[in-house]
Amino acid sequence: MSIKIEEPIVDYGIASPEKEEEVTPAAVAEPEGSGYEAENVIQMHERLERPERLEGSTYKIATPLSEHAIYLTINDIVLNEGTRHEHRRPFEIFVNSKNMDHFQWIVALTRIISAVFRKGGDVTFLVEELHSVFDPRGGYFKKGGKYMPSLVAEIGEVIDQHLRKIGMIQEAGLDEHQKALVEAKRAEYEQRQASGTEGSEDEEGDYPPGAELCNKCHTKAMVLMDGCMTCLACGESKCG
Repeated sequence: MSIKIEEPIVDYGIASPEKEEEVTPAAVAEPEGSGYEAENVIQMHERLERPERLEGSTYKIATPLSEHAIYLTINDIVLNEGTRHEHRRPFEIFVNSKNMDHFQWIVALTRIISAVFRKGGDVTFLVEELHSVFDPRGGYFKKGGKYMPSLVAEIGEVIDQHLRKIGMIQEAGLDEHQKALVEAKRAEYEQRQASGTEGSEDEEGDYPPGAELCNKCHTKAMVLMDGCMTCLACGESKCG
């Protein structure tokens, strides 16, 4: 569209696409047809400024790799507080420990994860990415018998727990039939053990000594029952 210039030109500048339309970082309107045209809903955005106060949770990670525990803190931001659109999202993460062996890469990891948190969108992919990191020296079993392939994977496990806690990841537990099956299998195994020679308690968890690692839930809970390896944690069976 042509524009007629009727006054003398006294100044000029280069138009920038970014300046043509100013977008408030905190407020993003819902798309048309969503029913919220009249409202501005605050979404997570990398330009969203950090509030003076954030709510956080601190998790303790004790591994056989170090005599000192690692403390992982995840701070959340509450968006649209007091409205029907209120939701909680992770904003930043900090890791602290007396052990300085892993200081550099832990600081780098926390900064990257915090940047991803503040970017917004679906950040649940971080859990799977961190779970897939393996230590070339070998992993370890945490309390309860669950196998951790690396310290990074356990950090991913903590993030997974936190995202489930705030509702970003829906709990995908066993259904009632599966729970009943697992309880029945475990009761049957314990009854057989009680009638025979009782072994000592496994210091790594509540499952029988000598139990093997389950490839599905990564818990050391696979035992031989009726000629078939069965997991007492998730009910996985190699016989189907």
